[in-house]
Amino acid sequence: MEKFTMVEAIVAPLDRPNVDTDAIIPKQFLKSIKRSGFGPNLFDEWRYLDVGEPGQDNSKRPLNEDFVLNQPRYQGARILLARENFGCGSSREHAPWALEDFGIKVIIAPSFADIFYNNCFKNGILPIVLNEKTVDDLFTAVEQNPGYKLIVNLPDQVITTPDATTINFDVDSFRKHSLLQGLDDIGLTLQHVNDIRAYEQRSCKLTPWLFKDMQCK
Repeated sequence: MEKFTMVEAIVAPLDRPNVDTDAIIPKQFLKSIKRSGFGPNLFDEWRYLDVGEPGQDNSKRPLNEDFVLNQPRYQGARILLARENFGCGSSREHAPWALEDFGIKVIIAPSFADIFYNNCFKNGILPIVLNEKTVDDLFTAVEQNPGYKLIVNLPDQVITTPDATTINFDVDSFRKHSLLQGLDDIGLTLQHVNDIRAYEQRSCKLTPWLFKDMQCK
């Protein structure tokens, strides 16, 4: 997982509450367990005018020009501004996979569904909870100013607007550490690889019948 420190990027406003994971990545695309390749089908039913299926050439599909991520002014956006209860519905990890593969690194919203919120951290995305008034103000600023960018500084836990206004945000210290170091659950586990191997060797000697394919030292 890529280390996360700071993002300066265009903000795309998704002005819809209760965006569920089936809207983020529809169920027909869940056949793969690879983390990559889901970006072209992010918000598939909203981005395209036809019905999406796995294996399609998305470059030939008709686009919904009214959908925010298809509008020229938001091309290259890496920060998604959303409304309350973002990521509700099923717990599919494919949802943050699709967002990350599309290029989204930060999601700002008044609230998130718990499982989706935790899955974001595990996949290199920073979900930021801000109060509704601040989110409303950001929506207004983004819509009134084409090319509107924010600077999101994770080490200092601060967002800086184009007029140099700063907005502080909270993040769990463990989750912050994991993002800064680029560690997902596997990476965190591998930090203890020597202890794991030592445990395996001790267990191998005590219960060798459980380790038929392992040579006990």
